Amino acid sequence: RALSLIVSDGGTTQRPWYRESLVDGSSGGGSPSLPSLDDPRLAMYPLEKRRQIIAALKNQKRDPDVMIEEPLAITTRVAGSFTRIGHVDLFSRRAEKAALEGRFEGVEYEQLEEILWHAAYREFYDVAYEPFREGEDLEGCVVAMLEGSAEGIAKMVAGWVRVGFAQGNFNGDNCLIAGRTMDYGPFGFMDEYNPLFAKWTGSGEHFGFLNQPTAGLVNYIVLVESALQVFKRGGANDDEIAKNDDKAEELQKRLIERAKTIFEKEVNAVWNVKMGFAPDSDEGPLLWDSLEPLLRDTRADWTLFWRQLSYVAEDFTLDDTSYDKMFDRLVNNNQYSLSSPFHDPLSPEQKKTVIQWIQSWREALRKAAKHEENDNNGITPAERMLKSNPKYTLREWMLVDAYTQAANGNEDIIHELNQLIQNPYADDEKDKSSDSSMEKKYYRRALEDDLTKGGTAFMS
Repeated sequence: RALSLIVSDGGTTQRPWYRESLVDGSSGGGSPSLPSLDDPRLAMYPLEKRRQIIAALKNQKRDPDVMIEEPLAITTRVAGSFTRIGHVDLFSRRAEKAALEGRFEGVEYEQLEEILWHAAYREFYDVAYEPFREGEDLEGCVVAMLEGSAEGIAKMVAGWVRVGFAQGNFNGDNCLIAGRTMDYGPFGFMDEYNPLFAKWTGSGEHFGFLNQPTAGLVNYIVLVESALQVFKRGGANDDEIAKNDDKAEELQKRLIERAKTIFEKEVNAVWNVKMGFAPDSDEGPLLWDSLEPLLRDTRADWTLFWRQLSYVAEDFTLDDTSYDKMFDRLVNNNQYSLSSPFHDPLSPEQKKTVIQWIQSWREALRKAAKHEENDNNGITPAERMLKSNPKYTLREWMLVDAYTQAANGNEDIIHELNQLIQNPYADDEKDKSSDSSMEKKYYRRALEDDLTKGGTAFMS
């Protein structure tokens, strides 16, 4: 369903402005009209079934033929730079076209060079601009900028995985060169774990939750290919042209291989710190391989599972082997409450599998502790986990409630959520048992209806 209307002067309907201003983003969308009973797409169904389908769609979508007036809000983006991979790609395509036509001295290559210097100036001044500008060392500038870009984008997408965020439309046009979360697209924070989670129905698997590091790497490869086009500027003869092309190809291969290593390292570090290991440990990725299908099978809430696991690490010493009690702590001592990370009570077999995984995790922590004894800077697994696994994220059902209330003139929830996200890792609320406490209201799973309802579970 349509969530916002962006107009040329930056205006947007108030509802999405409330939603996106809390996470410094913006989104847009549209809503197709509902089918009629004689729609050929429904011809295969009997009349009563067609009525049921249309009724179900009406519950999910706003009728686009009904005029709805809403207050206007203005969203202003503020960033050090808005230079996207798509910008460089655009000028590179123009330069490539000119090269195919044998035009190497025209405005196309000049503009490509200018956008590269501009990007280095805005995003990597100290490492890619200042050391190279005076000497007009374009190669040094571009290589330094691309190396910094790989590191920034890799850290960004790994951070998204860590907190359960899906950008939703992560192509080169929506990816800043420096690796900064600014263009949110049809974003969302994940409730129930799904490796292909995305809020937008058009995201496709390639922009799904766990595919975001791959999408980020693909975007980076586009940036490398686009930037290095500047060195394919012909030559005095065929040999010189071939030499320039070979040099660009060699640079491209080296930069991409380096980036693959960096992306893998950053994602592996996420699994490690979420489980209490040092970022460069081998244990986290191995344990994640066995945990991932378990989270799918048990319908685990992403945020609650990791935070509750952090409490297990905090409450039990490393040499404790009370795995059944650890399971009870994981489910917050009540499998049937909304504060349990599992949407359904676990079957005996599922419970057994979870406890076995807990045992494997604890044994790996004990093993790692022996190796890291003199090299952990005094950081315990629990401390590492509590700093890596947020207690709160801006789940969609929170945002829907906030902008629905705000549309009726009550902005209290907007201000409350703004306060909540100032420190999403905080665990120092004084009266957690009060019905008005942040923990009582927001440290919980989504209701089942919120996992299927259009506008909350997904958007078109």
